[in-house]
Amino acid sequence: MQKTTTFARKEQFGKNGDLQHKWYCVDATDKTLGRLSSEIAKILQGKHKPYYTPNVDTGDYVIVINANKIRLSSNKIETKTYYHHTGYPGGLKQATAKEILAKNPADLLSHAIKGMLPKNKLSRQVFTKLKIYNGSEHLHQSNQPETLTI
Repeated sequence: MQKTTTFARKEQFGKNGDLQHKWYCVDATDKTLGRLSSEIAKILQGKHKPYYTPNVDTGDYVIVINANKIRLSSNKIETKTYYHHTGYPGGLKQATAKEILAKNPADLLSHAIKGMLPKNKLSRQVFTKLKIYNGSEHLHQSNQPETLTI
């Protein structure tokens, strides 16, 4: 007769009432746009935590400072083009990464991070936990953010 053993597996799932959301501060000075964006997207979703649950907001808040000092690899600053449509006939607008970086660098970073999040209601809620500032000052000192090096 074969002996069967059962192992009790205790899984820990995140629930909305039990979660503690931390605040992190990231300095974007001389960081590559894509690599920085992917790490921030992981933190926003909570994939760095052991109790990550895809259908629950387990992520943390992220403050990005010095977004105007971010860099793009290779020749993308000149060649990468961003498109959007106004909704009117002939309303396709385009801008290069250099133009966006000169006008509002926070848009460049937020566009990259938003593209790395899943396309659902939860990701739209998660995206609101991202705060991007062009300078080195931010308004969230009272939340005591931890410095995160990426």
